[in-house]
Amino acid sequence: MKFFDLLRLIVGNLNRRKARVALTAIGVVIGTAAVVVLVSLAIGLQRNANEQLFGIGDLTQIQVSPTYGEGPVVSGPGGGGGGGGGSSQQKLLTNLALDEIRAIPGVESVIPRDYLMMGGMVKYQKMEGWGNIIGVAVNNLDVLGVEATEGDTALGRGVAVIGVMVPNNFYDPRWRPGQDPPVPPDLYGQQIQLIVSKYDAEGKETRKNITLRVAGVLKETRGESDWTIYMPLDEVKALNEWSMNRRINYNKDGYSQVIVKVSDVDQVLEISDQITQMGFQAFTPQSFVQGINNFYVILQVIFGGVGAIALLVAAIGIANTMAMSILERTREIGLMKAVGATNRDVLSIFLGEAAGIGFVGGLGGVIFGWLAGQGINVIAIVYLAGQAGQQGGVPPSVAVYTPVWLPVFALVFSTFIGMASGLYPALRAATMIPVLALKYE
Repeated sequence: MKFFDLLRLIVGNLNRRKARVALTAIGVVIGTAAVVVLVSLAIGLQRNANEQLFGIGDLTQIQVSPTYGEGPVVSGPGGGGGGGGGSSQQKLLTNLALDEIRAIPGVESVIPRDYLMMGGMVKYQKMEGWGNIIGVAVNNLDVLGVEATEGDTALGRGVAVIGVMVPNNFYDPRWRPGQDPPVPPDLYGQQIQLIVSKYDAEGKETRKNITLRVAGVLKETRGESDWTIYMPLDEVKALNEWSMNRRINYNKDGYSQVIVKVSDVDQVLEISDQITQMGFQAFTPQSFVQGINNFYVILQVIFGGVGAIALLVAAIGIANTMAMSILERTREIGLMKAVGATNRDVLSIFLGEAAGIGFVGGLGGVIFGWLAGQGINVIAIVYLAGQAGQQGGVPPSVAVYTPVWLPVFALVFSTFIGMASGLYPALRAATMIPVLALKYE
């Protein structure tokens, strides 16, 4: 039997029993729609979580810190120490250790940085404030993945680049309740005073005043950089040496932290593990993203399984419908065989009818599931946007997301379920003896 003749015969047989086919297909519609909606919901939640997590930092960066223990100091990469927790040795981030990290395939750059290790206050005109002061060993902060909303990200002697939230830390010490609160100052291009202090053994305070020009204001990242004042590492090092009354030797003391920039985000976790095995502490936002993605993949499987249960119930309905159809058409099957139809032809006809029911139900389920997803999307986004506005957060861009592959998969899967459900009834029809089938009442 030719393919198009077979297809025409299948369509004709289904049209003769429209009501029964429609009622059977409803179960497939519900199951397929459940799969599409639930999996789309899980994917939408995953995308929304990833969008929120992208604000925690550049996913190609690894923050590396030294390991401090009770054993002897290990200043170089060949001195032992490990990240497994079993060693009590200290592993410092010396220049030799940084060279070893740079040698790891996939590492684009290694950027040392240090914190200001003393009390400091920032003054602008009559206002006072504070900020997280960090020295970075780069000429331009753009290598850290930050951008400027005003000015640029270049660092230099006597130059600072500040986060967008730093002006909010300023206050007027003369302000009294009942007065209008002071407006955060516009610091871009202005001269600010960094006042640091130290105390001697007798408790006497000594202050030092450094003038800085704000060369740029960084774009908001909802991370550390929003509240940070960046300076060249050499200047922060000089201030720390003044505070501690001794010189800092990075070859001996090591850096307090380095930023490892990786060329490919897919290599971040692997390189982070290598750095940990070298004996250092490594942290990357990518580990959070990976954990979140693993959770939502499991959620997709669970949601898809719930929808698959509904499809399983629909499959039983298809099998029942096909079994009843064979009983009603027993003499028709005998007549087909009497005029030359082979077992394969009969099997193909009934398998095609079962697959057709699955296809029709799957098509309806995909359409209904997509429309339901869009409706949920509108309602959820409006609600969540209102919640985000009240809490000062960022509203989600999507709540339910349906990728292209999901409707295609659902349609193919529902068709396969229909075919599998009709396999046993079709085999019964194909193996009927023509004489007995013609005598069936």
